[in-house]
Amino acid sequence: MAKNRPYLIVMLTHNDVTVPDAYEIFDACKDLDVQHWGFKNVGLPKDQMKRLVQAMKDAGKTTFLEVVTYDEASCMDAAKTAIDCGFDTLMGTVYYESVHTYLKEHNMEYSPFVGKVSGSPSILEGTNEEIIQNAKDLMAKGITAFDILAYRHVVDGEKLAREFCAAIDAKVTIAGSISSFERIDTMFDIGPWAFTMGSALFTKNFVPDGSFRDNLSAVAEYMKQK
Repeated sequence: MAKNRPYLIVMLTHNDVTVPDAYEIFDACKDLDVQHWGFKNVGLPKDQMKRLVQAMKDAGKTTFLEVVTYDEASCMDAAKTAIDCGFDTLMGTVYYESVHTYLKEHNMEYSPFVGKVSGSPSILEGTNEEIIQNAKDLMAKGITAFDILAYRHVVDGEKLAREFCAAIDAKVTIAGSISSFERIDTMFDIGPWAFTMGSALFTKNFVPDGSFRDNLSAVAEYMKQK
């Protein structure tokens, strides 16, 4: 299977919570050549979430809500939030047929977690073979995109990411822990559809004395040159 040239999904989240000044940060960075933006369903009241999504859409961006919940009721609640706020894609949640059906009815893309995800911060369990089989089973149900917490895997995240992307012909997003230029290089080598980045931009891993914008700009320029 041909490798993808991965997209960056900028998450306006730090420590798994949407930052309070997410709107202002996005407004200061929206002119950068970065198409995909998202945030979590925790940290902002819903009216501010709607305002931020609308600002992203007005700027021509593609929007993602990432949700880390595990029981069916909270996953369904997250799906309703995603619809209500006008996102393009719901990322995360454990797969439930009820959630999938609801999102299909509202023409929203669903990119659920794959493998056994639990805890907060999340951990990913299961052998590589089991996680790949889980994805194939979900593809048989019509799922075309996955959110894989590869670097939260209890064994070897990079090996899992590599084997998963080689085996699964879907829009695979590797979420979390892409926090250095070396890890970006690894993403280009593995070739997922996309990877998320949030906290590393807030902790200034790329331009230590720079702003969020400086760090995002450095990442975007680095990726362009690859």
